[in-house]
Amino acid sequence: MILEIVSPEAKLFSGEVTSVTLPGVDGSFQILNNHAPIVSILEKGTVKIAASNFNFSKDIASKFTRVNDQTYTLEIQSGTIEMKDNKVIVLVD
Repeated sequence: MILEIVSPEAKLFSGEVTSVTLPGVDGSFQILNNHAPIVSILEKGTVKIAASNFNFSKDIASKFTRVNDQTYTLEIQSGTIEMKDNKVIVLVD
């Protein structure tokens, strides 16, 4: 599935991922390939991204924390998420 993470300042990430875990207002939840359509509000917490390949620009890479070769995390203050047609769009603060 395709994941895009966008902040008011820049597009932080765009690429193919295997899963994304998000801090929802009712608790953390995970989205996998072909997940049902969903729209949700996010709260302060950690976005965990799993993918086989990551390509960050140098100015954006410092915002992410490397867990291992296939997993990175991003701390957010709040946001919203939409999953539709196997594309996840995350708007974050």
